Amino acid sequence: MMLALSALIPILGGGALMFLRFKKRLYRMVYVEIITILTSVCVFLALSAPNEGVFEAFRISESFICAFSMDGAGRVFIAVAAFLWPFATLYAIEYMAHEKREGMFFACYTMAYGITILLAASANLFTMYIFYECLTLITVPLVGHGQDKESFRATRAYMVYLIGGASIAFAGMIIINLNSGSPFQLGGIFGEGARENLPLRLAHGLAFFGFAAKAALFPLCRWLPKASVAPTPVTALLHAVAVVNAGVFSVLRVTYYVFGAEFMRGTYIQTILILLSAFTVVYGSVRALRETHFKRRLAWSTVSNLSYMLIGVSLMSESGMTGTLLHMAFHALMKIVLFFTAGAVLVKTERTQIYELRGLAKRMPITFFCYMVAGLALVGVPPLMGFFSKYQLIVSALSESGWMFIVAAVSLIISAVLTAVYIFSVAVTAYYGKADASLPEGNLDPGLPMRIVLISLSIAIVIVSLLSGRIIDAIASIAKM
Repeated sequence: MMLALSALIPILGGGALMFLRFKKRLYRMVYVEIITILTSVCVFLALSAPNEGVFEAFRISESFICAFSMDGAGRVFIAVAAFLWPFATLYAIEYMAHEKREGMFFACYTMAYGITILLAASANLFTMYIFYECLTLITVPLVGHGQDKESFRATRAYMVYLIGGASIAFAGMIIINLNSGSPFQLGGIFGEGARENLPLRLAHGLAFFGFAAKAALFPLCRWLPKASVAPTPVTALLHAVAVVNAGVFSVLRVTYYVFGAEFMRGTYIQTILILLSAFTVVYGSVRALRETHFKRRLAWSTVSNLSYMLIGVSLMSESGMTGTLLHMAFHALMKIVLFFTAGAVLVKTERTQIYELRGLAKRMPITFFCYMVAGLALVGVPPLMGFFSKYQLIVSALSESGWMFIVAAVSLIISAVLTAVYIFSVAVTAYYGKADASLPEGNLDPGLPMRIVLISLSIAIVIVSLLSGRIIDAIASIAKM
């Protein structure tokens, strides 16, 4: 109940931005940051409170009920968003100073926070689907913020892929609700005999594939690199926190909380999902390696890492679910820092191509130091966090018997090697060579708000890495069935 009410703060506060008129830009920025911080405080208070059970908002029929509750998986998802959103907003305050239409931007940006909370707190499939779609719609204006040809093309792809995927998931939801409209429950809501129900097995495949459009599963992945045309605060949230994690979270919900891990274990559908996820892992890494545009390289990297999580879901085991939630949390923190460094480079130098970064680390020492911290973590250099989540997923895959699990583990290892190449090649370009003489003289690191965000989140990467053992234990307890 309290968590659902917390979502009203950014939804109402963000909506008000469309009508409020501020005498100075500073007043708007303070207003947005206060709304975001207040929401995060309320979220963490709600997460620390005892579980209040299911709160029913409204009922259409016995099968279609809008209701909210909080469980372990939802707590992980929303805790990550609540921690990162205030930092992303502070970063946006400086970044968006050179952009137009700030009122509409921050209205949608803030309301997206509230919708993400409601999606995480959904108590059943119908509620989750409503806010899954709402998250898509509220972020459409953010993707098309530039209002040029490239932005319109990206927006069109974004809508076609995500609404198309949601339509596939809708078909699965209808079949599921015809059989049961029960609230989410770890282990599934269907009885033992449901495993032989062919329509339900088809419904799982439809829901997995449809919701995975947000998680950029091949071939529904092309929207994500295209969406990097959006302002960096948007791409950071789209590619690291809200939208893509909403896709993974929704797939995990369907697999573990609607059907149960045992429902699809050993079936041909599980094999297809594992192989498709494994292919996307390698495909995304290869595309990232070939990409010369800085932000799009990170976007293709996200495509790959999202399928790390989908492999964990497809393993349909406790350890697989643990690996998925762990990499969801760790990847969000690592990738948002990487996108923020790319945004800092764009704002200060207008450089977008990797070959244009030659020698730039000498002029932007803080920015590229933070890039290296996040990059080393993403590669999986121990004892940084990326090592632990990748290790968890690889071990989980190898603990299963079957050739497709070996394929999954090998794909993760290949991707880890490719990740090292495409991350360190940027660092080598930036740290070696002579900077372009056309750049302004002096230090080119961003202003104070963006520096605070980059440094704070880089420190957070180190701290969370040192606490990885405790975090793994906590998440493992959530995944126990």
